[in-house]
Amino acid sequence: MEHYNYSLGDLLSIMAALRDPENGCPWDQKQDFASIVPHTLEEAYEVADTIERGELSELPGELGDLLFQVVFYSRLGEEQSLFNFGDVVQAISHKLVRRHPHVFGNAELDSEEQVKANWEKTKAVERRSKNVTATSALDDIPRNLPALSRANKIQKRCSAVGFDWRELPPVVDKIHEELDEVMAELDQPEQDPDRIADELGDLLFACVNLVRHLKQDPEAVLRRANDKFERRFRGVELALQADGKDSRDCSLDELDAYWRQIKAGE
Repeated sequence: MEHYNYSLGDLLSIMAALRDPENGCPWDQKQDFASIVPHTLEEAYEVADTIERGELSELPGELGDLLFQVVFYSRLGEEQSLFNFGDVVQAISHKLVRRHPHVFGNAELDSEEQVKANWEKTKAVERRSKNVTATSALDDIPRNLPALSRANKIQKRCSAVGFDWRELPPVVDKIHEELDEVMAELDQPEQDPDRIADELGDLLFACVNLVRHLKQDPEAVLRRANDKFERRFRGVELALQADGKDSRDCSLDELDAYWRQIKAGE
């Protein structure tokens, strides 16, 4: 990796130059808070993808892209006299110190579960202080989160206030119940697409609940499944190509045989 000895101050100066009304970059000049949100999401996913692929040599560059998003928002805030990068640093530093009293204070939290419970308790107090009119533990969960992540967050919030199963069997039973309800809708003489969608949503929500109870992240679990399916499907394509076959000319039994062959070879 090349080293240029740039500092954080240099990065902030570069951002200011890009936004300079006279000599800056036309693309950077026309951006606002809303317009760069899609880029922020994309950069966050690229960081996750780099880590999942194990390409850690690429991680500094991807993290730099993500940091640039924070610097960009901070510059926009400074231009509008709302906040600056220093305010961002102060906000996160204060939050981390406040949420870790066992590290920066005198609290005794000896287990991961105690730390998590205290974290959620502190966040709940913060939410109430920011929104005194809040009537629900779910009030400030962003609606634009990916659906799996939002379902997971909703369930965690409910669990924090005691609305949760404490054992695994009823979680699994709920999945079977929701699947039965999907099948019952499919057995109707006249199928209602809206009701089917509702039942499928309930089934997915129940599956997220199982993933959460098993202390897994649903987005990460599904990305892993996607990657596994893609890897195997590409293997099937290569095997078919080697045999001079086209998948569209094969029966499902033939394709399944190729699939099982690729799966067995992993």
